[in-house]
Amino acid sequence: MRIKTITCHDVYNSGASLQAYALMRYLEELGNEVEIIDYKPDYLNNHYKLGIIANPKYEKNLMLKMIYLTLKFPGRVLALRKKIKYDHFRDNYLKVTKKRYISNSELKNNPPEADIFICGSDQIWNSKFNNGKDPAFYLDFAPQGKIKASYAASFATDRMEESVRDITKERINKLDYIGVREISALNILEDLGIDNGIQVMDPVFLLSKETWLNMAYEVDKKQKYIFVYDFDGNELIKEIALKVAKKKSLKIYTVFKSDYSDKVIKGMGPIDFISYIKNAEFVISNSFHGTAFSIIFEKQFIVVNRKEEINTRMRDLLTILKIENRLINENYNFDLINKNIDYTVVNRAIKLKVKSSKEYLENIILNYDILQNN
Repeated sequence: MRIKTITCHDVYNSGASLQAYALMRYLEELGNEVEIIDYKPDYLNNHYKLGIIANPKYEKNLMLKMIYLTLKFPGRVLALRKKIKYDHFRDNYLKVTKKRYISNSELKNNPPEADIFICGSDQIWNSKFNNGKDPAFYLDFAPQGKIKASYAASFATDRMEESVRDITKERINKLDYIGVREISALNILEDLGIDNGIQVMDPVFLLSKETWLNMAYEVDKKQKYIFVYDFDGNELIKEIALKVAKKKSLKIYTVFKSDYSDKVIKGMGPIDFISYIKNAEFVISNSFHGTAFSIIFEKQFIVVNRKEEINTRMRDLLTILKIENRLINENYNFDLINKNIDYTVVNRAIKLKVKSSKEYLENIILNYDILQNN
């Protein structure tokens, strides 16, 4: 069986890279020939370019433009180290199509060959981003007669932007199978009048804990630490990290620059990401995949909401696994934070959800075989 997947696989984000790998790897384990479509439109292709102007107001004035680029240059040179790690992961772990596509129209004019096309996972349907409005991520390019499915596609929010409701409904209705990642995504589908969606687990849960352990490395056996993955510079995360570190006599390792950490991990790639979580004593994050891998590695952890409106992802995952109390706010109970998670209960819930998620994918493949034999 030839399967092509499409997702944001090469955007220099650990979660994006790892979920792309996990779906590809699991479909291969089922005996399929799998490739990720190397889809890189302009809006996904500006990472680590030294001359990019991220803020349009600096484009109009040559002097401001030069000052902007001069100030950004040192940091961007350092960031190239990170890019090398992501490129290494892509080249060594992801099987992508030989041809790179840069637009949906290019895909339609010369679509890759496959029996089944799958879009997902991660925030491919987030209408706040360009990818959520891109017909390619709804398999608009897939030829007639081919099976089209989504797996763990995420809207990332509770509500869809009104401006894209109708076109999104039209595009999703053309899929043969609809698998979404969050409970809230089922509510969005229902609001759109679509009632044949199913909630499935993020692809990283399709692979065994042992698979991920074998990919990770030992960070530092001598030093016990809290791993902090904070996109926002959140003051609540800082407050709790300092309290937990004092209570448990732990160092604080952060990914992004902070004024309270004992170590800032520079140039982190996907393998570093899972390795630092795997070796941590405690994890504090506002990241979906930071949460997911904390659960996979059975870590004690808490989640703090992001400033962006994309917190449904973490909330729904914790709800599914019946550990909603790990999502905290300013009214947190420190005793609860120090109470260990019972992974006997969590793993039981994961097993049931992963079973139904795998059955969803297996049924897509089985139904294709039935169609071919009739």
